[in-house]
Amino acid sequence: MPQVDLEQFAHIRRMRDNRFPHEIASILPGELFVSTDPMIVYTVLGSCVSACVRDPIAGVGGMNHFMLPKPKEEGNDSWGESTRYGSYAMESLINGILKRGGIKSRLEIKLFGAGKIYDGSIDVGARNAEWVLGYLRAEGLSACKMDLGDLFPRKVYYFTESGKVLLKKLERLKNRTIEIREQEYAATIQTRKQVTEEDVTLF
Repeated sequence: MPQVDLEQFAHIRRMRDNRFPHEIASILPGELFVSTDPMIVYTVLGSCVSACVRDPIAGVGGMNHFMLPKPKEEGNDSWGESTRYGSYAMESLINGILKRGGIKSRLEIKLFGAGKIYDGSIDVGARNAEWVLGYLRAEGLSACKMDLGDLFPRKVYYFTESGKVLLKKLERLKNRTIEIREQEYAATIQTRKQVTEEDVTLF
């Protein structure tokens, strides 16, 4: 992998699995990974969404993993500044691909996640799905493949070179690992909002 990628994504956990031909980059909520070399990007999704994006001609692709926090006030339909976190994840992934030779009009996009894994009246996953589809429309983009919604968490393996996706829907949670991870991430976003929002530049 080029040195610039090694430096930018040095914090991403990587591993080998004898079942797969390439190295695996494992991303968590709030992370993304882009590569010009053949790689597999792996994540586990609950109500979060991952966009898998590549330019098949330039041979560069990647994946993000993002969550949109709840509105500050119950019943507020305007996501307002909260949506910028989803925007930041999408802009960062697309920018990362364009900077490595990709062209926006050639992008192949696949969307996964947005499961309703929490009990209660608010379907966070559905809101995430609605938002990301609206984002693509606003950008003049579309997804060629989607697996959004339902009640189950998902494991996703994305092959950056071919665009192949291995998807496994998990049985109803036997433990609260994914739920706890997403709740902690949402809390972190809210805590850091005042510090980070001025540092985000969208293109």
